[in-house]
Amino acid sequence: MSSVVEPKQSENVVWHSYSVDKGFRSEQKKQQPCVLWFTGLSGAGKSTVAGALESRLSQLGYHTYLLDGDNVRHGLCQDLGFSAEDRRENIRRIGEVAKLMTDAGLIVLSAFISPHRQERKLVRDMLPSEEFIEVFVDTPLEECEKRDPKGLYKKARAGEIKYFTGIDSEYEKPVNPEIHLSAGSATIDELVSQCLGAMKQQRIIR
Repeated sequence: MSSVVEPKQSENVVWHSYSVDKGFRSEQKKQQPCVLWFTGLSGAGKSTVAGALESRLSQLGYHTYLLDGDNVRHGLCQDLGFSAEDRRENIRRIGEVAKLMTDAGLIVLSAFISPHRQERKLVRDMLPSEEFIEVFVDTPLEECEKRDPKGLYKKARAGEIKYFTGIDSEYEKPVNPEIHLSAGSATIDELVSQCLGAMKQQRIIR
């Protein structure tokens, strides 16, 4: 397990501003940059819904990028384990990357369990209030265990995985998510349509 040390800001590091900024890039792409933060239990369908939504947005001509929890563990966060400190650092890094991508004018879709409200607040606080959209993929634990696409619940129940979210580690449900998807029985198309409707209402897309 890695031990995360909070980075110290040097007084010699100064932020540089450029003429090609977020406003210019947003206008160029004709869209409102934001982060759609998909949270939910393992097997809830976060990556599936996020991927289907990204495909639909791309078909509509929007500029997007999808950050997936497993994928970033292969590169950006491959040095991190699954201790509480490492998980927090994992989310912090993703938040910083997502922030850079919104500065590039993109609509960012992030699919992470991110079980703790404080972790999700950490990312929310990095962005302007209108640019963080929390998407709660609300699938019952029983359904997630039934799906168990990676066989992780089976391993957790057998004691092969410790501190597994939903089994022996708590998942803190969002209190007031911008988008609440009751994903237990709904189809992917229905969930994508719900996301698109909310994005139109919040004027992220036309």
